[in-house]
Amino acid sequence: MHLYTPLISFNWTLVMIWATVIVLFFILKKNFFEKVRNFIAIRENEVRDAFGNADLTNKQADERLEDYNKKLSKSENEAREIVRVAKVKADEMAKEIIEKANQQASKNLSLAEIEIEREKRKALTEVKGQIASLALLAAEKIMEKQIDVDGQSEIIDKIIEQAGTTQWQN
Repeated sequence: MHLYTPLISFNWTLVMIWATVIVLFFILKKNFFEKVRNFIAIRENEVRDAFGNADLTNKQADERLEDYNKKLSKSENEAREIVRVAKVKADEMAKEIIEKANQQASKNLSLAEIEIEREKRKALTEVKGQIASLALLAAEKIMEKQIDVDGQSEIIDKIIEQAGTTQWQN
């Protein structure tokens, strides 16, 4: 009995296995390895192209995003400018309207003052006419009665008292 058995023993089977492996290696190297290398190179190029295209697409997307943001900012600025211009125009129109209203009010005030002055003159003319009529009437009354000073003052008081009524109108 053998206590120790070798793990690998040298025999012709081992030589044949090694010869088969070497021959198989050369056959595979000649036919298969080149095709695999070409396939890997093609695939590697496709992946590089895909990454390149992805980078290009990302750059284009970034450029478009930047253009969009610029346009959006420009639109916001234009909108603010339009609102500002509209506000300025509205303020100008309000000032014009207020100015016209003030001019119209001052014109109306002037016309009212003129009308008041005219009415005042008319009233003074009427009062003068009434005073003249009253004076004549008073003179007639005094002439009708020749009385003493006390009687005359009584008649004058009576005339003044009745001056606003229609009793003195003929």
